[in-house]
Amino acid sequence: MPLVTSKEMLLDAQKGGYAVGAFNIENMEMVKAVIAAAEELQAPVMLQTTPSTIKYGTVETYAAIVAAEAKKASVPVCLHLDHGSSYELAVQCMENGYTSVMIDGSKENLEGNIAVSAKVVEAAKLKGIPVEAELGKVGGKEDDLEAEADTNTDPAEAVEFVERTGIDSLAVAIGTAHGFYVGTPVLDKERLSEIRKVVSIPLVLHGASGLTDGDVSDCVKRGICKVNFATELRKAYTDAVKKLIAEEPSVFDPKAFGKVGMAAVKELVKGRMKVCGCDGKSK
Repeated sequence: MPLVTSKEMLLDAQKGGYAVGAFNIENMEMVKAVIAAAEELQAPVMLQTTPSTIKYGTVETYAAIVAAEAKKASVPVCLHLDHGSSYELAVQCMENGYTSVMIDGSKENLEGNIAVSAKVVEAAKLKGIPVEAELGKVGGKEDDLEAEADTNTDPAEAVEFVERTGIDSLAVAIGTAHGFYVGTPVLDKERLSEIRKVVSIPLVLHGASGLTDGDVSDCVKRGICKVNFATELRKAYTDAVKKLIAEEPSVFDPKAFGKVGMAAVKELVKGRMKVCGCDGKSK
């Protein structure tokens, strides 16, 4: 089917008490693997690219690949800009086939974050495209954005932020981090519950790679409607390719590397979808 937006997807998840898995993709093989997993489990799915991935492959190329694969699928597929670094990039993605965008103004102060987020929302509404934004700072490094320490989302600020920007979903900071964790993450789940009580729009969890299944499930129960996975997909793909090279060093066909990479990513994605509870939720 044609690409869909994230609007109905996330509202359905909110009503149904599950989360949509959102998976960062880097190449055609990862696109195919994620959509194949969604097909097998009959799950709605979001595919995401970050600014650095777009710099590597271009907006037009990723939009074309994902649209072509989504057209063959029977499940809803959304193409999302993850951690959009500027208003200009968000608009470029919307004009070239992306059906959902995130603007990440978390590096700004509250007023700066509100200003850039509201500006993207204004442009997106003209195209019927939903917008995600982030309040607080998720730790770790995502592209060129790096937080030295976590600054968790304040519930009262979240209310103001949502009202003044008009965003469709909110990424919250509760102690997660981008990339793999050094030590055991300590999540402020009670803060998540407090935010859910006062914010009506769907909530998003970033930095899920490396969290236990139990932590992800608990966050979903507390109101998370979208969970982002990135680093562990890259590692699964790369590890599978490394294993093949080690076992069969004479292999030189890139398709062989792609096949083992796809298989590894597909199995990982299926497991994460089940943890999110979105399996069987395709409409």
